[in-house]
Amino acid sequence: MPLICRRPAPTRAGLLPVTIALGLMCVTPSDVAAQSRRIEPAEVRCPSVLGVGVETDRTYCDVLIGAEVTDGVIVVIPPHRGDATVTFVLHARHTFSGDEVARGRGYARYLVTTAVATAEEVLARPIVLAEFRSAADLTDRVGGGAGPGGVKAVAPLGGEAILITVPDGVTEISIVGLELQVQRVDGDQSFTSLGRPIAVVSDVEVEYQAR
Repeated sequence: MPLICRRPAPTRAGLLPVTIALGLMCVTPSDVAAQSRRIEPAEVRCPSVLGVGVETDRTYCDVLIGAEVTDGVIVVIPPHRGDATVTFVLHARHTFSGDEVARGRGYARYLVTTAVATAEEVLARPIVLAEFRSAADLTDRVGGGAGPGGVKAVAPLGGEAILITVPDGVTEISIVGLELQVQRVDGDQSFTSLGRPIAVVSDVEVEYQAR
């Protein structure tokens, strides 16, 4: 593998010792590429913001069932050389009821299926499986509601770390809901109606090598 070499820079007011200044500092192209990769919060275009977590200060974005990429959570990818990587946390979406928990009817099991796609292809089909038994199972509570402490009844539940490889030339991807299966004490349900919120995403980051 070829090397990229340069002379060390002088230090302070004087030069480096002669034996060092005459040498070269060499790295491989792969080392240079690794050093130039950036990791940063992604620009997210959220069609429905659930809110900000009171414990984590994370912004939670609803994932809606959709038929087109334009129906989803849009993640903008900066101009990049080679593949980029998008990471996020996918949560189930639970409506908390203290009364149901007190009556022993609070249990819920969620299986959420989503798709991550570009305008041309589906890159992945992430899923999250989460169970609720008590308030301790909630990932966070979301501010801005009418509940005790000013929190909303809807809250993120569980959390699956998702990693998506984004090809060179792709400038945005979409996270779209496909199906929600719910198991409760009184029976099972499946939801596929367009526009229904079925999951929540948070902590969206992008890693890429800038052009």
